[in-house]
Amino acid sequence: MATLALALDRRTEDRLLADIVEYGHTVVARADAAQALLQALCRADDPIRPEIVIVRARRTLLTPELIAACDERGIRVLALASGAQDRRNAAALGLYEVLDESTAWPQIEAVLRAGVVVPPRVGGPQRSAALPGTVITVWGPAGAPGRTTLAINIAAEIAAAGHTVVLADVDTYSGSIAPSLGMLDEAPGFAAACRLAGSDSLTPAELERIAQRYNSPRGAFWVLTGLGRPSRWPELSAERVTRTIDALRHFADYTVIDAGFNLESDEEISSDLFAPRRNAATLTALKSADHVVACGVADPVGLARFLRAWVELTEVVADARVSVVMNRVRASAIGLNPHGQVVAALRRFGAIDDPVLVPHDQAGTDAAVLTGRTLRDAAPKSPARASIRRFVQAQLLRPTTPTAQVARTRSLGWRRVFAVRANAART
Repeated sequence: MATLALALDRRTEDRLLADIVEYGHTVVARADAAQALLQALCRADDPIRPEIVIVRARRTLLTPELIAACDERGIRVLALASGAQDRRNAAALGLYEVLDESTAWPQIEAVLRAGVVVPPRVGGPQRSAALPGTVITVWGPAGAPGRTTLAINIAAEIAAAGHTVVLADVDTYSGSIAPSLGMLDEAPGFAAACRLAGSDSLTPAELERIAQRYNSPRGAFWVLTGLGRPSRWPELSAERVTRTIDALRHFADYTVIDAGFNLESDEEISSDLFAPRRNAATLTALKSADHVVACGVADPVGLARFLRAWVELTEVVADARVSVVMNRVRASAIGLNPHGQVVAALRRFGAIDDPVLVPHDQAGTDAAVLTGRTLRDAAPKSPARASIRRFVQAQLLRPTTPTAQVARTRSLGWRRVFAVRANAART
């Protein structure tokens, strides 16, 4: 078993200590301040040094000095966060192993034994020009059909499979990814990427600078936030969006785009054929996508809106590369046998076969929005998350080749390697 050092508040320490002992671990140091913990780690005469430090992610405890001291001695660091501020502190220090402070010890034990997959950097050596990344565009009609929620959780599930993922908000009417994940959007990331791409300056280093990071033990990904003000839509011209998407193909395994709802093309009613188009970003994202995910709400109003807009969507993209996802499937809005009724309505009025049906889970989605996290992190047992996960694995992920698997294995950080070696030594 492992030797641990704890730097937690008294309530959390009291909650976990009995389980730590029960699982056979040994606590060799306890501290309530960063300086005291550093002194405990740096004692040269101590015959037993900790293998793992479990620390509260607040700034007074999780410091750059502590991370540096642990890195120098080959000690893993696992942080427990109580809110968004703690998670931002851990993200700023480049720490991926971050769990919620309320996590029970069995879940912490699972992370300690398995480690976390540290996502490779965008544009790293695992990217190949011969195998460009896949672009997935999530679209839905007006009326809040769940585009953003679906796009976020598709990105999370793909990232959890070990791929580099960029999630981009291209909605020129109401960008929602940043508030959904508790991120700041004063400097819209996708607009900045478009400006750089327009001048051929969008490099992997620049992408990591302007993108924000959603950190998770399993499922971290990069986020290009949307427009903070809808009036800035002229910044997302068709040419800039095209060049940005082409660049992202070569930087990440998968690019997931949250597109707007409007498919109208207003060239015919405009006197200036060279003026920017507000819907150009959405139309470009759909035409550039390798796979389009069209979503709607499974209730009478949502189905009517979706089927009306479905006709327009099929004129923009070929339906052969479109998957239909119906969110919030529930008997209270549809009646008896809601799954059968939704499938029958889509087949009869839209000639749509084999839609993906996501059950309604208000508690799980509310928990995700409240904490600014994905369903995978906020409600891992959510039936909605389970349905999205099956959809991603069955229809969106490319088959993994042995070469790609080796490349991803080599891209894991030293913390992952250390965890695997430590577990092998103990067993």
